[in-house]
Amino acid sequence: MSTASTVYGIVARDLVRATRQTSRLLGGLVRPFMWLLLVGTGYNAIARLEGGISYQAFVFPGVVVMASLFGAMLTAIATVYDREFGMLRLMLASPAGMPAVLVGRAVAAAVVGFTQGAVVLLFAPLVAPAPASALLAGCGALALSSASSAMLGLLVAARLTSVENFAGVINVVLFPLLFVSGALYPTSGMPSVLRALARVNPVTYQVDLMRHAFHQPVEFSATRGVLALAATTIVAFGLTALLFDPEQRFVGRQDPRDRPLTETQQPRSDAPA
Repeated sequence: MSTASTVYGIVARDLVRATRQTSRLLGGLVRPFMWLLLVGTGYNAIARLEGGISYQAFVFPGVVVMASLFGAMLTAIATVYDREFGMLRLMLASPAGMPAVLVGRAVAAAVVGFTQGAVVLLFAPLVAPAPASALLAGCGALALSSASSAMLGLLVAARLTSVENFAGVINVVLFPLLFVSGALYPTSGMPSVLRALARVNPVTYQVDLMRHAFHQPVEFSATRGVLALAATTIVAFGLTALLFDPEQRFVGRQDPRDRPLTETQQPRSDAPA
C-alpha cells in the first residue's frame, strides 16, 4: 500500500466520520455566531475601540478563527477513539507507517477546521466591508490557521487513551489559547504577563493574519504571522510523531543488522573454528 493511498484512506474515513457527527459540527458553528450576535451586540454599546470600529467588526476575525480552531482541534478525538479500540495500532503497523497516519489525520482535521471557518467567513459582508480580495486573503489565513490548529489538536491527543480524558484536557487547552490571543478583545489592555503569553500563542498569529485580511489594526507583519504558523505546524508535527511512537518502533528504527551484538551473541574465543 502506497503512502498516498494510506493518507487518502485516512482522510476519507475521518471526513465521513465527521460528517456523521452533525451535532458536533452544528455546535462548532453555533458557538461563534452566539458570540458575534449575543455578546457582540451587547459589547457594541460599551466597547470603545481604536479607529471607531464596532466591536462586532473587531471580533469577526476572531470568531472565524474560533470556528476553525474548535473544528480542527476537536477532530483529533478520532485518534483517541482509534487508540481506545485498538485501531490505531493496526494503522501504525501498516507499511506506510506513522508519518502517513499523522499526515492523513492532520489533513482531515484541517479540512474540518477550514470548512467551519469558511462558513462563518461567508457572513463577513453582514458585519463589515468585505470585498472579494478580503475574502480570498481570509481563506489563505484560514488555511494556515486550520493546519496549525489540526497539529495542535493531534499533539494534545497523542498520548491520551480515553475519550473522557480528551474531553477534559482539550477544554483546558482550547480556552486559554482562545482568550489569550486577542481574538475577543485587544491584547494591548492585558497585563504584561498575559501579553507575553499572547506573543508565544499560535492562535494570536492566526487572529492577526485574519485581521490583515480585513485591513484592521494588527500587531505583527503578515510575514511574521505566516512564519510563526508554519513553524508551529512543523514543530507540533515533530513532537506529535515522537509522542505517537514513544518506543521508537517507527521513528529512527534501526536495521537489525546494524545493532551491536549482546554479550550472549558475541562469538566465543574458545569455539572451534
